[in-house]
Amino acid sequence: MRGIHDAAPARAEEATGASAPRAAGAPGSQATAAPALGADDPEGAARAASRGRAKSPASAARGIGVDHGGCAARAASRGRAKSQAGFTLIEIMAVVLIIGLLVGIVGYNVFSQVDSARVSSTRTQIKQLEGALEFYRLDNARYPSSEQGLDALVRKPTGEPQPRNYRPEGYVHGGRVPDDAWGNPFQYQSPGTHNPYSFDLWSLGADGQAGGEGNDADIGNWTEDVQASR
Repeated sequence: MRGIHDAAPARAEEATGASAPRAAGAPGSQATAAPALGADDPEGAARAASRGRAKSPASAARGIGVDHGGCAARAASRGRAKSQAGFTLIEIMAVVLIIGLLVGIVGYNVFSQVDSARVSSTRTQIKQLEGALEFYRLDNARYPSSEQGLDALVRKPTGEPQPRNYRPEGYVHGGRVPDDAWGNPFQYQSPGTHNPYSFDLWSLGADGQAGGEGNDADIGNWTEDVQASR
């Protein structure tokens, strides 16, 4: 029995001694773990510490490089935008200049065509009035006198020579003798200087004055262009 009692305290002391180191190490388990790693692999710990020290300057350098690269990219983007805006303005100015030149050329051609159309229209009107005067002569045996003028084609003359078979509706539609293409009245003379056996009928041209050249020249029923168009 004594042996049994002596053995029990001994086992209790062994159990107490084995658990004491673990209890003491429990609060500082993290602190004790690192020395254990360093103790097991001192060279690995040294290499890890060296990598940590080398990594910090490199990371900072890379961060600075990235920042500078971003600034450079933004500056280049602004430069490209300014360059594109400048070229766009130049292109717009060039297009405006070209349009102005084209408008000048087209405008000149348009005005030239308008003048030609007025000359052609006046020639046509002269031929139509010639036809009306011929009908007047057929009905009344003679042309209106210079004094009676072209108004005799729309109103029965009261002076001599008196028309014998004047048409009540006259000889020109619309009740009035038209003006030439420039808004000037036609000139009439019977007997004519250029046509002594009939009459002279003409327009004074664009300037409304006798004579002239180009568009200002007189257009008459004795001119070659009118005679050729008959």
